[in-house]
Amino acid sequence: MKEYDETRSVLVTMLEELNNRLDTIIHDVRHEQTPLEKDFAEQATQNENNEVIDYLGNSARTEISQIKQAIANIDSGRYGICEACAEPISKERLAVVPYTSQCIKCASQAGPKH
Repeated sequence: MKEYDETRSVLVTMLEELNNRLDTIIHDVRHEQTPLEKDFAEQATQNENNEVIDYLGNSARTEISQIKQAIANIDSGRYGICEACAEPISKERLAVVPYTSQCIKCASQAGPKH
């Protein structure tokens, strides 16, 4: 759809950035650059840091999935239609969260999902 060409381009850029960030996170969790400390207290600290990094990785994976779905919706002509109520998603909402799959009403009722 010509109408969403620019949005698709933005989403593709977001996807590339998230994939790069996720690669970095994966390398950090695997300790490819720095091995685990020998000291038990330091290992505990590193494990706590790994939990935070793992959360960031999971968050990135979720966002990647949402972006891929938004791109697929653009390609199929379904972009901008709420998956819950089938009503149009406002242009203002799409400008703020271009990978959203729900209108503001449905998203508010569903909870924290975009």
